[in-house]
Amino acid sequence: MGQSSGDAAVDLAVAVLTVSDTRGPEDDTSGDYLAGAAAEAGHRVVARDLVPDDVYRLRAVLSAWIADPAVEVVLVTGGTGFAGRDSTPEAVSPLFDKHIVGFGEVFRSLSLAEIGSSTVQSRALAGLANGTLLFCMPGSTGACRTAWEGILREQLDSRHRPCNFVGLLRAT
Repeated sequence: MGQSSGDAAVDLAVAVLTVSDTRGPEDDTSGDYLAGAAAEAGHRVVARDLVPDDVYRLRAVLSAWIADPAVEVVLVTGGTGFAGRDSTPEAVSPLFDKHIVGFGEVFRSLSLAEIGSSTVQSRALAGLANGTLLFCMPGSTGACRTAWEGILREQLDSRHRPCNFVGLLRAT
């Protein structure tokens, strides 16, 4: 992780994972949005993948990124609903050293204004694993935009006060 000096922003190494049984790289609008938003905010997208909604394949990719000191933040889109194969929370939760409960709470609060009571079906979650931040959000591009604009853009900005997530990352 780059070091902050004064008001200089810290650029983070971000990985983007799309979980979908129906999307491919050519129509992964949510992954495209997250990668673009992270880059626009000054972060480096160092890895990107797309996996089917399968607990073990999802854990395999995430475990490799969590173990890789070159990856500081993982943005996961998809698999957080209640449909039959939606399994992102079940796959990711056991990997967390600490849960960031407020992420899901704030995400659902923000999305309430956009989609009403349907937000109760979102199982958005986040946590810290081996010094790597993981944020899991629904698969729609709108939901990714809500999470990025309403939470992640500020919380991944080392200059955001009174606090942000950058200080929680593994020390270099």
